[in-house]
Amino acid sequence: MFTIKPRVAGVTEELRDLYETVSPSTIGHLTDFGFLTGLQPLFRPIHFVGNAVTVRIPHIDATAIRHALELVEPGDVIVVDMSGDEQRACWGEFMTYAAMTKKVAGAIVSGCVTDVRPIIELGFPVFSRGISPLTTRALNLEGEVNTTVSISGVGINPGDLVVADDDGVFVVNPTQAKDFAIKALEKQQKEKQMREERGYDQLYLSRVKQS
Repeated sequence: MFTIKPRVAGVTEELRDLYETVSPSTIGHLTDFGFLTGLQPLFRPIHFVGNAVTVRIPHIDATAIRHALELVEPGDVIVVDMSGDEQRACWGEFMTYAAMTKKVAGAIVSGCVTDVRPIIELGFPVFSRGISPLTTRALNLEGEVNTTVSISGVGINPGDLVVADDDGVFVVNPTQAKDFAIKALEKQQKEKQMREERGYDQLYLSRVKQS
C-alpha cells in the first residue's frame, strides 16, 4: 500500500540564495537540532541546498523512490528513510540518472548506496551511512512519499530546507531558516575578519599553494 502525497514547495529562491554560502558547521554553533549525524558524503568537495521531497521505504522495497522521482522538480533533494535498514543500498546508478534528468540537487539516504564509481564520476551529490552491494528491490509492496520521515532522530517534513556540504547535513523548517541564515552569515563574516586580522588567511593560502 502506497501513500503518495503532493510535492510541498517550502523553499523559496530567497532561502536558496541565502544558504548558498552558509555552512552547516556554522549553524552548529547556533543550535543542536536538525543535524543528520552519522551520514557521510560519497565524495568531497560537496555542497547543495534544496527543497526536501521525502520518501519512506520498508527495508527491501524501493519502489516509492521511483514514485518520488516522478514528482520532483529542479533543485529538490530526495530524502530517503529506510526504516532502520542500514545494510541495504536503495540508491545506485540508475536512480542517479533519473535524478539528474530531473535536475535534483542531491540525495540523502539513511541506509547505503551502491554503484559508487559511476555516481562519483557523474558528480551527483549523495549522503549515506555507507556503501553496500546488497540492494533493495522494486517489489511494489508499500511506501510513502511526502510524509514526515526520520533520519538520525531528526523529523524531516516535505518542503523542509536541506543544506549539505563537506561537514554534513542540516535540515530546517523554512519558517525558521531565514533567522538561522542571517545569524550564520554574520558569524562567518566575523570569522573572515578574524582570519584577516591575525594573518590566518595568508597562512591558509600559502599552505594551499604548497599542496
